[in-house]
Amino acid sequence: MKLIKNIIPLLILIFLSNNVWSQANLLNAKSPSEIGKKNEKQLLADNDGPLPYGFVDDRDILWSKIVWEYIDLKERINLPLYYPTDSRNISSDRRSLFETLLTGINSGKITEVYSDDYFTQKLTSKQIASRLIRVDTADGGFAALNRNPNANIEEYIDRTNLTSHSVVGFEIKGVWYFDKRLGELKYRLLGIAPMAPDIQRIGRGGDPNEKIAVFWVYYPNARQILHDMKIFNPKNSAYPISFDHILNARRFNSIITREENIYGNRKIADYIRGNSLFQVLEAERIKDEIRNKELDMWNY
Repeated sequence: MKLIKNIIPLLILIFLSNNVWSQANLLNAKSPSEIGKKNEKQLLADNDGPLPYGFVDDRDILWSKIVWEYIDLKERINLPLYYPTDSRNISSDRRSLFETLLTGINSGKITEVYSDDYFTQKLTSKQIASRLIRVDTADGGFAALNRNPNANIEEYIDRTNLTSHSVVGFEIKGVWYFDKRLGELKYRLLGIAPMAPDIQRIGRGGDPNEKIAVFWVYYPNARQILHDMKIFNPKNSAYPISFDHILNARRFNSIITREENIYGNRKIADYIRGNSLFQVLEAERIKDEIRNKELDMWNY
């Protein structure tokens, strides 16, 4: 009887959570324009937000290591971060991770955008735009401008935009640390960067397999918008998962590309050249070293 009493509140909580997370007013809407609009009771109960990080005192960190990882969007487990690549014919509450970050930057909700993974060189709006679009002008356009500087040469201009379809992966930077107060190994995500071919070099003789970090976003600054945008849940569409949850819970597959080290934080590919198998084995060695650190802390 006591077990039933404990289960009933849990079922009620799950039911209420589904109502909050699913598409609002879908079953009660009398017209498509009413879909997604919450009623007064839902608005009052909607205090949903990203789970705040707890304060960690520097003196409580017994050990830490910063690592960089690559998330390959071709892997099946990582597909929720990639799709949908075309958002023109889909509801506004479903976007890819890249488009969600881009929307946050354009709307001003994400302000900490940098060109490097050490967050030292902040990018302006104009600099970000130059990394997302390429403008090519045909020779006819230049000829028209030579004849008339005020001529309209729009028909001679070709614009190429970097879209979600072009993003092949994400690089993330995070820190593993052992919290001696809690007695456990924990992970904190610090930065995330979409990886794609350099749009300024596509079709101009560059390596088609080369990928660069389009920009680096300081992750704590992007948590709110990543929490607001949900990922499609194939097992239960009434209960989607937020990008913030899936990234903090590490519900993705990745491979370590480098760790902080005495050699200027060099990449694995810099000291193991031309052998992909050995590079993967080195990444697994680093991963095992981090995983075993928690066990080693309890050995006397």
